[in-house]
Parts: sequence; C-alpha cells; structure tokens
Amino acid sequence: MPLPLAPLAVIALRTGAIAGAVWLVRRAVARQSLAIGRTDQRAEDALEDLHDGLAIHRPLDRAAHGVRQTNAAGRMRRSVLWQGGGVEIDAAWLGRLRIRRL
Repeated sequence: MPLPLAPLAVIALRTGAIAGAVWLVRRAVARQSLAIGRTDQRAEDALEDLHDGLAIHRPLDRAAHGVRQTNAAGRMRRSVLWQGGGVEIDAAWLGRLRIRRL
C-alpha cells in the first residue's frame, strides 16, 4: 500500500516557509547596526519595587508651564508548572507620556 505524501508535502512546505521567514528576519536584524544595550541598576530596582497590577497617575508637580505628564506602571507575576518542573514569569514595565506645547 503506497504512503500518501500529499499531506506530508503540505506540512513540509508550510514549515519551510516559516523557517525561511524566520531566517530572513534574523538576517535583516543582524545586518542593522544595533546599539549595544546596558543594564541600569536603578531601573532594575524600580521594576523590582513595583506591585502586581496596573497603575496610572498624573503627577501634579509635573503639570506646570503647559506640560502634561502621565505615568504608567505594570507588573505581572505568574508561575507555570508542569510535570517535572516549571517556570516563573515576571513581567514589569514603566512608561511615561509627556506632551508639551511649543
């Protein structure tokens, strides 16, 4: 009995297309001159001090001379467990939006 190769060919083409797209993106990123990043310990400490959830506020001391500022911060900590192990995911971010009249 012959083996049907048509379903396997579709899977192989789809997987090859995805692999090719990933290769092109990696090549494009590698060609760009990316800035070398650095770790700022002050920012790391600020992210560690965040509480779980989302916080948005507008500080009154920044609302002078036509400047409006909104700050946002968020943190999410989750544990994903499976048989034989697991991982802890800790995502935190800080953001600022400042609008000034010229």
